[in-house]
Amino acid sequence: MQSDPLNFLKDVDVRLSVELGGALMPLREVMALREDSVVPLDRLTDELVDIAVNGRRIARGEVVVQGNRFALRIVEMEGHEPATALADPAEA
Repeated sequence: MQSDPLNFLKDVDVRLSVELGGALMPLREVMALREDSVVPLDRLTDELVDIAVNGRRIARGEVVVQGNRFALRIVEMEGHEPATALADPAEA
């Protein structure tokens, strides 16, 4: 039985990040931000968040609490298999 020659890549660490939303603001408002400032985001509370690996979206999910930490529940995966989502966008 022959093993996958790229199998070693499964142990490479990648950065998983979550985008809760964004805001378009004039620079004057950004410069006026202080502690306790509240910035409304462009995403509703019941909308799914984007989950990305190294800056490329791979899934959408919900923010949940697990113990005393935030966690993610994956709701939708991009594409049909995870390897597709991790491919170089320039090659797509």
